[in-house]
Amino acid sequence: MTDDLAALVAASLDRPMVDRVRAFAAELARSADAVAVLFYGSNLRTGSLEGVLDFYVLTDGPRERGLWPRVGYREWNGLRAKIATMTLATFAAAAADRTIDTTIWTRFVQPAALAWATDDARPRVERAIAAAAVTAGRYAAALGPATAPAGGYWRALFRATYAAELRVEAKGREEQIMSVHGAHLTALLPAAWAAGGLRFDAGADGTLAVRLGDGDRAAILRRWRRRQRLGRPLNIVRLVRAAFTFDGAARYAAWKIERHTGVVVPITPFRERHPVLAAPGVLWRVWRARS
Repeated sequence: MTDDLAALVAASLDRPMVDRVRAFAAELARSADAVAVLFYGSNLRTGSLEGVLDFYVLTDGPRERGLWPRVGYREWNGLRAKIATMTLATFAAAAADRTIDTTIWTRFVQPAALAWATDDARPRVERAIAAAAVTAGRYAAALGPATAPAGGYWRALFRATYAAELRVEAKGREEQIMSVHGAHLTALLPAAWAAGGLRFDAGADGTLAVRLGDGDRAAILRRWRRRQRLGRPLNIVRLVRAAFTFDGAARYAAWKIERHTGVVVPITPFRERHPVLAAPGVLWRVWRARS
């Protein structure tokens, strides 16, 4: 990790956040025996406490086998959060492109704040976030144009990863990302290329031209095509798994239904234990109430 990349990563992780969010992160860390908690998403950007906050809770231990992360929903002190939990070792491996997953390095090349961490974990999180930038920058170099401002490379990357991950994103989502995080990503790309050993030319007008040999480009694209082929099946399996293992799914669904329809869905013991089996009855209740 170069000094430039380290400085950008540290500044991103130290983004300001509301004290109640830090307190929520500390509570999540306590209950999960975690070593670090990352806060990201639109609420980080706006400082709003409305809606659902997004956290990644990182625990100690070896890399997980099978599917990850574990996903859950929790309400605490008047706040709501969607929580993804995984080990820091798995998070770091995914960020460094040592798995077929694309979601970690795509998501965390965008700014995220370190809401809570042990002293020992912070350097490991910094290295993982830096690795995510290097990974994303490498694929952006191969998937992007020959010459463009940094935003041209990032737009090409985000379009490709959204398609590969089967994510439901509005058309032009990459433009929204650049409009919000453009300054950070513009500075990040050359720093990530330098840290990853990629040579490039920087023009006075802000354009960049990465110098990838044909062999290097072909090797990166081969890795990308494998991730592209497996991205959708992997995320479909994750969605199916989440339907049966989402901790707090009934409470999360009830809150979403009330927010979007105004229909209050009581949380019974059966709905809490069996949200999938209870779903038809809930939908029937909502339909009758709306009718």
